[in-house]
Amino acid sequence: MKHTLALKVNGQDYEVSIDPWRTLAWVLREEVGMTGVKMACDTGNCGSCTVLIDGKAVKSCIMLALQAAGKEVTTIEGLATAKGLHPLQQAFIDHFAVQCGFCTPGMILKAKAILDENPNPTEEEIREGLSGNLCRCTGYVKIVEAIMVARDQMKAAKTGKK
Repeated sequence: MKHTLALKVNGQDYEVSIDPWRTLAWVLREEVGMTGVKMACDTGNCGSCTVLIDGKAVKSCIMLALQAAGKEVTTIEGLATAKGLHPLQQAFIDHFAVQCGFCTPGMILKAKAILDENPNPTEEEIREGLSGNLCRCTGYVKIVEAIMVARDQMKAAKTGKK
């Protein structure tokens, strides 16, 4: 029996009719069209499907879509604004933290959650925070560097310093 699910994704309201066993990752990709949500392992091990639920990083491949009712969902598509890319997105480009790109949306959203929780994490805290998000291409050095650059840029923007 199908259930009607009202979702708020990237600030927009959606209503979908789904089977109750559908995961949030599937609904976001197949029903809402947010293809930046990547489905890889379907077991919560790789983090490619990471989205933000009320600002917290969640692996959407192991969350039932119905659990997202009444919550704010942010995907990589919702991170940029009319002014341009989010500082994390730009830092990933500028510092070559993207190779095949499959893990990138999940990495960026996980990094945003890390920086939202702690605006001044150390390199070690960033690395620890990223555990659970896997990349098979980069070796993480460029990813961590990009996050540290974005961290510094975001701090400078808040204080008005360059």
